Amino acid sequence: MKRRNTKVAIVTGASRGIGAAIARRIALDGFCVVINYTGSAEPAAALAAEIEWDGGVAITAEADVSAPDAVGHMFDVAEQAFGGVDAVINNARIMKRATIAESDDALFDRQVATNLKGAFNVLREAAHRVRSGGCIVSLSVSLVKRESYGVYAATKAAVETLTAILSEELRGRNITVNAVSAGPIGTEPFLEGHPPEVIKLTARTNPLHRLGEPNPIAAAVAFLVGTAGACINGQVLRANGGMI
Repeated sequence: MKRRNTKVAIVTGASRGIGAAIARRIALDGFCVVINYTGSAEPAAALAAEIEWDGGVAITAEADVSAPDAVGHMFDVAEQAFGGVDAVINNARIMKRATIAESDDALFDRQVATNLKGAFNVLREAAHRVRSGGCIVSLSVSLVKRESYGVYAATKAAVETLTAILSEELRGRNITVNAVSAGPIGTEPFLEGHPPEVIKLTARTNPLHRLGEPNPIAAAVAFLVGTAGACINGQVLRANGGMI
């Protein structure tokens, strides 16, 4: 039996990891979910089927967030399927570790294209499309002083700045704009992209002495897009276990 879903959310980069956890959680909370993905359609389709099996409502939408036209089409898909958009979770990102001295142009350009320009494209489109009473949440990261994350952390610092400014620019629209800053999360992409000694060291640098998990991050996002977070605006919620 399907739940009565009345609000609509787009989650970018939602086919796995934190994005998938967010899609599952907000579907449980009553959102019709648009699962954005790039590359293989199978993980996104499997997630949509899982949400539908659990009584939710979900569709998939392929879009490379670094391409403005693709982002516009993703919003078109949401509006055509459900009539509008009430929440946008700006999650799509890539992370490549390298010291600043060793970061080549390709590594820099790829991360900026997805993490910063992609986030900007989604925020810009959301500013035009999200309905009154809606919300926009971007994912950031708490790795500001961690070596080998310079380019990645810089893109996320820029996203936090865009978040603060957009919250002011949407004044009077009854739309909240926030960010969730996560610490290192033990998702498949993180575990695959780091050698065991780095994973162990990273876990120890957290005051809780462990990596985070996707579901608490999803809960933080659900709080911001739900009625309990309606008065939170222009903020960065640091769901990072106490990391600096």
